[in-house]
Amino acid sequence: MCPPLTLELLAAPAAVSGVRRALRDHGADVQLCASELVTNVIRHLGEGVPVTVRVSCDGGRTRLEVTDPDPRALPVLHEAVGVDDESGRGLALLDALALRWGVEREPDRKTVWCELPDTAAVATAVGHEPPYSRSGSTSTTSPWPPPDRLPCS
Repeated sequence: MCPPLTLELLAAPAAVSGVRRALRDHGADVQLCASELVTNVIRHLGEGVPVTVRVSCDGGRTRLEVTDPDPRALPVLHEAVGVDDESGRGLALLDALALRWGVEREPDRKTVWCELPDTAAVATAVGHEPPYSRSGSTSTTSPWPPPDRLPCS
């Protein structure tokens, strides 16, 4: 189980990379979804908008929440994106990775949330160590590619 994490920030491109770094221990899927949701705030509401990012883990799931102050600007999942399009993939990625996702609206804000499989729980369930773990100042990494997925030549 991971400790809950709350980040308060102003939406800006530099903040997106900061969010990814802060969520490093939660796995690549959580980082990607958080990055896409914060980028959506920048794209649709503008830079400088206050954003709260929350992460919690429970029951083998990681819940990610991104809250902004505009309850009117709702996310739209686009069905198809052209191969050459440079935007419009964020929610499609989130939809593909998340077990479920949604929006909670209040009079003065909205929260876009998603639940993803907990990286450590999934790794343990299939008999592997988590991709990386921290214990004090010691870190371990698993070999890449995993032994059961070595490239064939």
